[in-house]
Amino acid sequence: MGQGIAMPAALAALGGSLLAWWAGGQGGTWLLPLVLMMAGLSVGVWRPRALVWLLLGGSVAFSIQQEWVRRLPVGLSGQDIAVHAKVTAVQQQSGVQRLRLSIERCTAPAHLPRCDQLNSVRVSAYDHEHEYVVGERWQMTLRLRPPYGFINPNTFDYEQWLWREGIHATGYIRPDPAPQQLTHASPRLRQLASDFLAQLPLEARTQRWLAALTLGDSEQLNQDDWALLNATGTTHLVVISGLHVGLVASFVLLLGRYAARVVSPTNWRLRTWPWWLAGAAAVGYAVLAGLAPPAMRAMIMTLLGLWVLSGRHAPGPWQAWWLALALVLIVDPLALWRPGLWLSFMAVGWLIIIWQGRSRPRGVKGWCWALLRSQLLLAPLMAAAVLFAFGRVAPTAPLINLVAVPWVSSVMVPTALLGWLLSPLPFVGLVPWWVFEQALAVFHQLLVVAVEAAPLWQPPAHLAYPLAGSLVLLSLCWGLPAVPRWLRVGAAVLLVTIPWWPREQAIPPGQLHVTVYDVGQGQLIELRSANFRLLYDTGPRFRSGFMPLQSLWPPGQDFDQVMVSHADTDHAGGVDALLADHQVAQWWAPAGESLSIPSQRCEQGQRWQRDGITYRILWPPSGENTLSSNDRSCVLAVYAGEHSLLITGDVGRQVERQLLPQLNGNVGVLVAGHHGSGTSSGVQFVRETQPHHVVFSAGRDNAFRHPADDVVRRFRQQHSCLWNTAQDGALKFTLIPQQPVTFQPLRALAGGHKRC
Repeated sequence: MGQGIAMPAALAALGGSLLAWWAGGQGGTWLLPLVLMMAGLSVGVWRPRALVWLLLGGSVAFSIQQEWVRRLPVGLSGQDIAVHAKVTAVQQQSGVQRLRLSIERCTAPAHLPRCDQLNSVRVSAYDHEHEYVVGERWQMTLRLRPPYGFINPNTFDYEQWLWREGIHATGYIRPDPAPQQLTHASPRLRQLASDFLAQLPLEARTQRWLAALTLGDSEQLNQDDWALLNATGTTHLVVISGLHVGLVASFVLLLGRYAARVVSPTNWRLRTWPWWLAGAAAVGYAVLAGLAPPAMRAMIMTLLGLWVLSGRHAPGPWQAWWLALALVLIVDPLALWRPGLWLSFMAVGWLIIIWQGRSRPRGVKGWCWALLRSQLLLAPLMAAAVLFAFGRVAPTAPLINLVAVPWVSSVMVPTALLGWLLSPLPFVGLVPWWVFEQALAVFHQLLVVAVEAAPLWQPPAHLAYPLAGSLVLLSLCWGLPAVPRWLRVGAAVLLVTIPWWPREQAIPPGQLHVTVYDVGQGQLIELRSANFRLLYDTGPRFRSGFMPLQSLWPPGQDFDQVMVSHADTDHAGGVDALLADHQVAQWWAPAGESLSIPSQRCEQGQRWQRDGITYRILWPPSGENTLSSNDRSCVLAVYAGEHSLLITGDVGRQVERQLLPQLNGNVGVLVAGHHGSGTSSGVQFVRETQPHHVVFSAGRDNAFRHPADDVVRRFRQQHSCLWNTAQDGALKFTLIPQQPVTFQPLRALAGGHKRC
């Protein structure tokens, strides 16, 4: 096979994926077929081979485009729809069942858009009456919304995750009418094996890890397991990957070649059936693991690796690398957006580079040196890739993997697989699993010691990119041949000195940096100056127990003040997370609100100054106990030079009118009261404050339809610039004296969205 086939095929698949993603994101579903048809007609006349690549790219693009078409129409957001669905995945999380459903029939109310195109959805089941099992078919009523997620600085992009997993809507199962089971799950080998494991006299931890390592059921691992693996950079040892599939194929290949040597002593090397047997074992193991994307990718790469090693009309390493990339993208076009794809192919490509032209290791000493060299040269590059992708570094990963990789591959995986082979024999099959249990205990203790010595590190933003760049430079200098020694030493010295680089430039006195976080139907605002950090509200707590605040910062943050406007869950939902994970010097809350925290009452007339910024509490009045919870909200006004920021909580129109005498004219930035509800932002208040910028902190497609149309119209009549976390994601802006206020939305809106 020439590289002229493998590389163009991969590039065609890449190009088709990117073009379809761009065309779908622009809303032009008609654009892609037209472009491909014209390009195919024009190129095919002169270059038939180019037409083949265009057709390949077009087929991949069509698959990607269908992902856009299958998304839930906006008109069905928050509506009840009846479906017949098959359960394809079940996950237990905080007492709630998370289901992935394959929609087989969908019926929406007659006056709403059709939902026939809907395919894969992720829903929560809050009732405890039904235990859902993979493979069952159910008739149920769902309340769904399009696959959106919160967009906040340096956090997990849930919306992007939904996209790459091919999920077209999220929501929950409605209890009324009650779900009806249509068919039971057919027996599945993986489920039967999992049930068999659960009945064995093994520790719960052993059962979880056996399921993960041998059945690809990594969802069995609990949060503590994942935290330990992430903190030590050893996640790749548990998720079904090329390591596991390759071990199974290698084991079967060795057995097959030994059998061939017994059967045909003179020409056993020419026998091809051991290679075919190893390939079948790789396919079978991936199928047993559920053919999830990592298992599919590992299977393809293992099969091509076997082909290369067999030497029978085989491609070279780089041709196989390009061919594997092409096949993965053809079979699973969404793999392009999964970090695992690039981490895997980057690792394999770098191993090809550092071993190209070198002889194969011989003997135990040679293989040990090969493992050591590979790990030391691979670790910096992979650390840089993980830092780019996830914003974190596991400091002990290089050293831990030197021990963990051979331990898992030579002891834990073989004993786990041997246990399955011997499982039909009573008691005998438990012996390998008992050995596995002891090996797992050693491995687990090793990880615990490593985390205690050097926990997972999330570098400051100003160090992340220099650190990642220096790690890449270190890998290149030591991995590539003929690099001068002084350059290699210099790269190592540079890496060591980066943590001592100057800190990020402090905020100058007199400036105020404000972030209105995207937390759905709730509110959480951070105000930072040179030496002061204040939170206004803590965001919501959802029915599942999830608090968006938990995902915004790593534990151990220090806050000088936290002001909770009132006790409603959408404003005070994150209080427990703040108490558990962070340090707060002073709490503010209105009188009469039960927050179970020692707090200072916020009362009208209180005032303080930090770093040249003035803070004033405008409401509630002292001793006022007759107000509703919303009207008791702490109202905070902040002044930086000529700029002003006003946050009114959930107060209503009557309270707003009482605030006017204290405001001294126009407001620069207003966080609209009650998320833009019609109960706030009254006509008089809007007319007299005439805010230049207005921020709505609201959930996308929320059931309350915030912000209200009348409220938006009032602000537009005052020529205010309107921002909404539901569409814009988190909003960042800075109040700098003598300079205009500039907003930075984290989600860019297409189509020239009108602000002012």
